[in-house]
Amino acid sequence: MKPIYGPVPSWRLGRSLGIDPICEKKTCSFDCLYCQLGRTVNKTIKRKVFVNENQIKSELKKKYKKIEADVVTLSGTGEPTLAKNLGKIINNIKEVTRLPIAVLTNSSLIYKKEVRDDLKKVDIAVLKLDVPNEKLLKKVNRPVKGITFEKIFSGIKKFRKEFNGKLAIQVMFIKENKNYADELAKLVKELRPDEVQIDTPLRPCAVKPLKKEEIKKIKNKFKGLNIISVYEVKKPKVKVLNMHETLLRRPQL
Repeated sequence: MKPIYGPVPSWRLGRSLGIDPICEKKTCSFDCLYCQLGRTVNKTIKRKVFVNENQIKSELKKKYKKIEADVVTLSGTGEPTLAKNLGKIINNIKEVTRLPIAVLTNSSLIYKKEVRDDLKKVDIAVLKLDVPNEKLLKKVNRPVKGITFEKIFSGIKKFRKEFNGKLAIQVMFIKENKNYADELAKLVKELRPDEVQIDTPLRPCAVKPLKKEEIKKIKNKFKGLNIISVYEVKKPKVKVLNMHETLLRRPQL
């Protein structure tokens, strides 16, 4: 498995060139009900080096001039903050391209200072917050032992104070958490994000997405914030460099 894939058409980020700092069968601190990659094979909280940062830099150098992209996004086969060398990877990307760098994270390790320090290096941080309490965290996100709602929420609050880039909060709504939109909106307002991304799983997965009408009602709960919704934003057209590598991370474009 190679670390560079895409670009993919992202409704949130535009033409997104993916960089996967994990490159293994799904390795994550969560096992979310709605994940398009299926069940988590390696459920862990331990950070380690999965892919050498110099390998990523070398491959990016070979390919970036052929790529039409709006952003470089750290995401892929698992939770990117599990990569212990994430900060070095970001530094190496900056040496190759001036494109803005984004990271998609489930926020599970953001209570760790070393993780926040790595994430502060990106231009756009997209942080997941799907639930308003511990009970729903266990039901919807199914975290590895040691991850709690309090750690996640307090970690995001600390990061908000430290981060100078664009902070987006992504909320994935499914049947299990749709009736908690009021509570979630209240918590998100505390975080003062630059953007709120209201999502529901439109790609094939183990659960059904909410309907447009349901998402519209949920969106109204977040009034006063800068909101984008998966049903309202069009995805751009992209020219994929390597379809096989891309489909390993995005089973459906």
